[in-house]
Amino acid sequence: MEIAITIIQLIACVALVVIVLMQSGKSAGLSGAIGGGSGDTFLAKNKAKTLDARLARLTKWVAALFIVLTLVLDFFVK
Repeated sequence: MEIAITIIQLIACVALVVIVLMQSGKSAGLSGAIGGGSGDTFLAKNKAKTLDARLARLTKWVAALFIVLTLVLDFFVK
């Protein structure tokens, strides 16, 4: 049982790293804040439908799975 959960956790860990690396940066950093990039553009309003939005949502779910698996493994080891 522990080995199966450990393998699933390892797969979730690798998937989490890949998903995070696939995402683009959220802003231009300090230069974007000083330049005052407009957030009310047409593209910003439709951000929920983009690939980045889907990847961000997937990141949350895979991270939650990773945390739950870590807690389950901690429970089994003790």
